Amino acid sequence: MLPIRLSKDSREPIYHQIEKQLKALIAGGHLAAGTPLPSIRALSKDLEISVITIRRAYQDLEAQGFIETAHGKGTFVKEIQGTVKEETMTASVRAEFERAIQNAMDYDYTAGEIKAVFEEILEKLGKGE
Repeated sequence: MLPIRLSKDSREPIYHQIEKQLKALIAGGHLAAGTPLPSIRALSKDLEISVITIRRAYQDLEAQGFIETAHGKGTFVKEIQGTVKEETMTASVRAEFERAIQNAMDYDYTAGEIKAVFEEILEKLGKGE
């Protein structure tokens, strides 16, 4: 079973949440090239969501070159270039930072307060200098 967590309260569509998390698993090396993915029906059942939603996520990932479907055999992680992995990871991290910073700005945090929260979290996670 894939470690996918969905938020039904999020404004982000479910198919996009699945797509984003699968991209992260592939780009982060957690799913190696050639790894079989669950069938659309199986993943739909595991996540308790529509088959159509999973199909949309798989189609988008296939169009972007992250997965491939072999008719009658299944869906597999595709070999992706190192630069694509890097670009995917960087874009994902930047998007999350932008979302978090925008959230802080919506609450009228100053740049200094945002930096302080960021540094506090880094320290908490043991990643501070």
